[in-house]
Amino acid sequence: MSDAKPTPPTTLVIFGATGDLTRRLLVPAIINLTRGAMVGDDLDILGIGIEPGGDEMLLKRLDDFLAGLGDGEPLVKDPAWARLRQRISYISGDFTGDDIYLEIAKRLTSAPGGNAAFYLAVPPRFFGGIVEKLAAHGLAAESENGFRRIAIEKPFGTDLASARALNAQILSKVDESQIYRLDHFLGKETVQNLLTARFANTMIESLWNSRYIDHVQITAAETVDVGSRGAFYDATGALRDMVPNHLFQLLAMIAMEPPNSFDAEAIRNEKSKVLKALRVFTPEEAATHGVRGVYSDGTLNGAEIPAYHQTPQVAPDSRTETFVALKLYADTWRWAGVPFYLRTGKAMTARDTEIVVEFQPVPFAQFRETGVTRRLPPNRLVIQVQPDEGMSLEISIKSPGLSVDTVPVSLDFRYADQFDIAKMTGYESLIYDLLIGDQTLFQRADGIEAGWAAVQPFLDLWAKDGEPEAYAPGSMGPACADGLIGRDGRQWHPLDVHAKHK
Repeated sequence: MSDAKPTPPTTLVIFGATGDLTRRLLVPAIINLTRGAMVGDDLDILGIGIEPGGDEMLLKRLDDFLAGLGDGEPLVKDPAWARLRQRISYISGDFTGDDIYLEIAKRLTSAPGGNAAFYLAVPPRFFGGIVEKLAAHGLAAESENGFRRIAIEKPFGTDLASARALNAQILSKVDESQIYRLDHFLGKETVQNLLTARFANTMIESLWNSRYIDHVQITAAETVDVGSRGAFYDATGALRDMVPNHLFQLLAMIAMEPPNSFDAEAIRNEKSKVLKALRVFTPEEAATHGVRGVYSDGTLNGAEIPAYHQTPQVAPDSRTETFVALKLYADTWRWAGVPFYLRTGKAMTARDTEIVVEFQPVPFAQFRETGVTRRLPPNRLVIQVQPDEGMSLEISIKSPGLSVDTVPVSLDFRYADQFDIAKMTGYESLIYDLLIGDQTLFQRADGIEAGWAAVQPFLDLWAKDGEPEAYAPGSMGPACADGLIGRDGRQWHPLDVHAKHK
């Protein structure tokens, strides 16, 4: 962002200002933007929350949290925070009533600029109602003197019908150009670099098709269990929580066609085309293209954890999955016949979000007169999204000696080796783009609905019958996941392959 222009004067109104998302990610990200001069002293933050109190209550909470952050010097002592905290205020009130919106309107009237961005860091049940209230009180109306934008965190709907209903509710009050549907994965440097890696390197893009690529794997594994989030998770599950948003956004970045420019709408058009091209399976096909699991009790990170069904606020007879694996197809000319294997789960062996592009195997004929008797390992491009952001290319070379034998080697690039990104939360670029009006990294209504359409057959199938298969905490997931990819003669990329960096 060193060449980026500073954001315009704006009031950032955060609904849910006393929540975990605000203090853990949003405020540290804004501090980083302040330190980097990407936002100036003309950014005001107006926090909205149900908890009673005033400005000092919110500031004390943020001070206490920031005192525990930072390398060496705590973040609470950062000069950027000292500047920012002077422009933070708080209103306590009920999101569903009118009084709070009257007070917001009064505050915005006296704000130095006419620009306002509303960040909905609240549970999804409030999304539609807040947008309706903003519109009813004239707070969403744009003018020549200022923009009005609304940022909405995921999950956006719980299935295709609810996503369509929420889009209809919101878009009846505001324009699509005002809505910024967030997926925090898209704030990761590696994800943003996917477009550059593909379209700025002829070598990569020329191989980016079914002629050279055998399959693609996208993994989002977590080592944590459900913990205290039993009520939320039991109503959601791994499929709803991760696939239509996080994993499908990664898939879209990998599979999209080259846009005719790097304009936001050009990129979002191509991403939506990919999501609309995802094959929607019949119930019979869904039964063979998706599997799910649930973790049992056992040891995780050296501590004993209960089975998912013994987690507080989880129904003992719950059929909610904590792991899911899917085999999908994007029915386009570029990707015809190339399977995309997706998996995500909790209580697994490593925290690892990665994309693995496995290329077609090398023809064996030219090595038949040599000492190479085993099948040559395929070339792989491994894109590490988190926690150790970077890329590696796995190739084969000749091992030293007189005989011809091959060994696999990895050409590695790690962001931390070249750039200082340790203090970044991943929200910096998303907040910055919200304030300057760049929707490139945000989801559009048609893309959201296309993603839900692709997973709806699995939701319908698993709602009727079947139980998730148990897997041990700290494992790679249930055996059925190995069977899903193993039936095609393939295997999952090991989750611990980057353990040396962690």
